[in-house]
Amino acid sequence: MDTRIDLHAHSTASDGTLSPAELMSAAVDAGLDVVAITDHDTTAGWAAAAQARPPGLTLVRGAELSCRWHGADPPISLHLLAYLFDPTVPALVETLSRVRAAREVRAERIVDQLRADGYDVSWGDVLGYAAGGTVGRPHIAQALIAAGLVPSTDAAFAPEWLGRRYRVPKAEIDVFEAVELIRAAGGVTVFAHPRATRRGRIVSDDLIVSLAAAGLFGLEVDHADHTPTERAHVRALAESLGLAATGSSDFHGTHKSVALGAELTAPSVYERLVAASSGVTPALG
Repeated sequence: MDTRIDLHAHSTASDGTLSPAELMSAAVDAGLDVVAITDHDTTAGWAAAAQARPPGLTLVRGAELSCRWHGADPPISLHLLAYLFDPTVPALVETLSRVRAAREVRAERIVDQLRADGYDVSWGDVLGYAAGGTVGRPHIAQALIAAGLVPSTDAAFAPEWLGRRYRVPKAEIDVFEAVELIRAAGGVTVFAHPRATRRGRIVSDDLIVSLAAAGLFGLEVDHADHTPTERAHVRALAESLGLAATGSSDFHGTHKSVALGAELTAPSVYERLVAASSGVTPALG
């Protein structure tokens, strides 16, 4: 039987709906052999996930970093998946702490704007939904749903709500700085859903060429937000640059409809990823 590997999943340490421990159980239920915990700009779920990891399941510790490319006007936001890095490196600790603090300020500003327009959403409720994890817009979406203002998370991200009307820019890491920070911490980086036009503006292939030269490890090819044409384009680009091509669910629990294990990474690519890292080793099954 083929090894089933999902390298992109979120827990309540950021904007998922399963705790790190529950995520480990869900991975087993989904028939996974390897799962990565990749919460936004935090490693807070690592310890709980490792402690709860069932026998037979390998845990890859990672994070999804909020980044920005300044080569466009206005700059373009993008996400890097960072794997198997040392979370104690001071420069990385400081950077992630700064981004998380800015996320909270941003979320509170969004709530203030909603309240100024007469919507009964409280900051305390949003913090309650975050439950100590990194605060994100999905937690505001939960508050909007609870207030009866929208029927679902998807509806909360429509243009008239969090998608545009109540969208506030967030602090992000320069993408080249992020690649270097993770390399210095012994980890590897994969560009998350790089061609997902349905999410908004995308970067040029020229940037990906430059990131590859700077040490980018791979591109997330198989992702629910990539069309077949987009997958083919990213896969061909990865092959031409010698980058790894990964596949992942980007699981968020009930915040998204994509199931854990819906997209997978080939075992040979996973082995290459582990070999390229020197920060922390996977918690082996």
